[in-house]
Amino acid sequence: MKLSKCLLALAAMLVGAVALGPSAVAQGPLLEVYVAYLGPDDHYNSRGARLTEPWQVIRQDRANFHRFGIHDRGDEGDRFFASSANRARMERMILNGYIEGNAGYRIVEGNCWIRVEIYRDSVHIEVR
Repeated sequence: MKLSKCLLALAAMLVGAVALGPSAVAQGPLLEVYVAYLGPDDHYNSRGARLTEPWQVIRQDRANFHRFGIHDRGDEGDRFFASSANRARMERMILNGYIEGNAGYRIVEGNCWIRVEIYRDSVHIEVR
């Protein structure tokens, strides 16, 4: 009897977390949120090679913004990815985080707006 009550409580918690969305189960407190436009400059690295992974495009966007001074109209700044060490963590943070639906495809294949929530060890990304 105790086991079934425990399982029922666990199931209720999981359903609640899913209903609240991925941010509800994020790792630690929300550190920052920013919005950026991923334009043509963000889809190529410094050597001119086309980027093929969502984390590469987002990392290039932040390098362009913070290091190279290349901004798309409407790009917002952030303190977290001003650090090159934190930009180097981007892939792992995305793997630990969440990209909504087909957002990864949309990020790589075209220009789009993204909203990024930054947590200690993860990021959550939605395309707008």
